[in-house]
Amino acid sequence: MPDSSPPPSPNSPWENGWNPDTSRAPGTRRLYLAGALAVTTIVVCVTAIIVTDKQTDDTSRTKKADATTSAGADGPGLLSFASPSNQGTPTPDEHNSNPGSAKTPGSTTSTAAAEHGSKPSAKAPSPSKSTSSQGSSSGSSGSSGSSGSSSSTAWKSIRSVNYPDRYWQVSGDFVKLNPATSAAARRAATFKVVKGLANRSCYSFTTANGTYLRHRNFILRAERNDGSPLFKQDATFCPRPSPYSGAVMLESVNYPGRFLRHQNFQLRLDRYQDSTLYRSDSAFRLVAGLN
Repeated sequence: MPDSSPPPSPNSPWENGWNPDTSRAPGTRRLYLAGALAVTTIVVCVTAIIVTDKQTDDTSRTKKADATTSAGADGPGLLSFASPSNQGTPTPDEHNSNPGSAKTPGSTTSTAAAEHGSKPSAKAPSPSKSTSSQGSSSGSSGSSGSSGSSSSTAWKSIRSVNYPDRYWQVSGDFVKLNPATSAAARRAATFKVVKGLANRSCYSFTTANGTYLRHRNFILRAERNDGSPLFKQDATFCPRPSPYSGAVMLESVNYPGRFLRHQNFQLRLDRYQDSTLYRSDSAFRLVAGLN
């Protein structure tokens, strides 16, 4: 018997016989679901960020509160590191306890310094108000007689502090530090101390034959006075305090900061150095004349 069921209708594509909803575009439901999922994801991310920031702020506030509590309970806390110290910064003078340390002299440089082609130093022991009296007392060294700063002249010998058996001695045209072992050596080691040619409160030294001790090219030598202002300044030396008892340092008038010192037993004018060797090499005692 032939099958008598009717063929499916071309207008019913589904086997259950209901027609599709044509009032909306195909796939709209999927789009709604995707949109809802995206919105949910965004909301979750924003919520997580807010929660994280809030936790960070709470932690920061807690640390600040702990620091404040600690500062109030135990003392000033970290603020104490920024507090100024009660102790002031020491001045340079507080460090220069050594009596031979460098100071800035108050004297000015003469125009004659340019003729030597060298700039004088600005560092030296500062002059004392009682320089003349100190020079006189140090020049005595247990002997009678006055120094060059007094109204009268006196014959003196200049003895080294660190080589007490050696004296200034004219050797040729130069002045050296030598032992005075003979009569001729004692005569060469005796000088007349007079008022300074360029500064009467300082010293000039003359020999028995009338020459003066002056520095030229920073070397001490004996030369005739030519009467020039340069010679008078080169032949004038001012006594300054020495760290050694009874001794003086002799500073150049036209080169403040340079003192007479011996080096390899040669007397020369050398810039002040803050060292024990320099201070001992430049310290001399004016004693009674050997001749």
